Amino acid sequence: METKRIYVDHSATTPLRREVLDAMLPYLERDFGNASTVYAEGREAKKAINIAREQVAKAIGAEENEIFFTGSGTESDNWAIRGAALANRAKGNHIITSAVEHHAVLHTCMALEKEGFEVTYLPVDQYGMVSPESVKNAITDKTILVTIMTANNEIGTVMPIEEIGRITKEAGVLFHTDAVQAIGMMDIDVNKMNVDLISLTGHKFYGPKGSGALYVRKGTKISAFITGGGQERNRRAGTENVAAIAGLGKAIELATADVAAHTEKLAAIRDRFIERVLAEIPYTRLNGHPAQRMASNANISFEFIEGESLLLMLDMKGISASSGSACTSGSLDPSHVLLAIGLKHEVAHGSLRVTFGESNTMEDADKIVDELKMIVARLRDMSPLYEAVKNN
Repeated sequence: METKRIYVDHSATTPLRREVLDAMLPYLERDFGNASTVYAEGREAKKAINIAREQVAKAIGAEENEIFFTGSGTESDNWAIRGAALANRAKGNHIITSAVEHHAVLHTCMALEKEGFEVTYLPVDQYGMVSPESVKNAITDKTILVTIMTANNEIGTVMPIEEIGRITKEAGVLFHTDAVQAIGMMDIDVNKMNVDLISLTGHKFYGPKGSGALYVRKGTKISAFITGGGQERNRRAGTENVAAIAGLGKAIELATADVAAHTEKLAAIRDRFIERVLAEIPYTRLNGHPAQRMASNANISFEFIEGESLLLMLDMKGISASSGSACTSGSLDPSHVLLAIGLKHEVAHGSLRVTFGESNTMEDADKIVDELKMIVARLRDMSPLYEAVKNN
């Protein structure tokens, strides 16, 4: 009999809810029409898009005409940053971001630097937190955009977005937040957060891959991202992926229905896992803020081991976890986030990210810890560095 696998990489992607698949199927089978057409199949497709737009708007406290559908969170980040920068270039050329952003943000900012924009990459504290004061001090008369993520995808730290938003609002500077990890994990309200642009993607909250959205506050100047058609009110051309959009709408409706109950369950499992690892495995440390963190996230560094070996051995035991961002899992370089919070290269290389989800239980957390204890001990037995420490 095959052993049940334990999946704890929900920050990389989540499984598709059955209710979401059911919402998508009609637009893959019966109502397959192009939403730009006027006949019955097209009208049904357009209706699905309108319903999804309403669902997304309601979930984040926005208006329907402020929601634009994209193909991913990465696309939403690219559009928000590049679109806002180009549309407001006459006002200035300065952008502020942080050293721990997702590469969808960092690489877009780096590309804009080659086009004449100036970018300030704010440092973070030992917990990966951006200081609102540092944002305030970095703003100049040339600043046109601040982009700070809501919650960090690797170490789970939740940023002081409302406070940063108040600062940018007073300064008259546009504020974008990458909320890809935050939907369904905390209450998101565009007005309370004082944001002008929010990026999100469906596959992080039990929706389909290839679905995303960008919130653009009414009156915000932003350039079109893709040209060639009149879709999304002439701002994002291309025939709409109706099934994915319908799935995104249903997924965000379900994910935001009872955030408190969902996060309470996940936090209890996460805390059990963290408590046992730190107590039962020596030479470990928790990365990220101990309290201001996502309920699902546990990021732990194990000294004297190499992270890739740890992941492979966990996989052999039926446990799916990661060492950081799924988008950089093929890289041999240590996490830029872990380096930014002050970890040495060799410690950053030995880090594990566990992110719990709906299907996980306390028993899963205990099983992972039990396996980790044996795997870490085995890997350290092969480490000359650990041998030297042990013999001191």
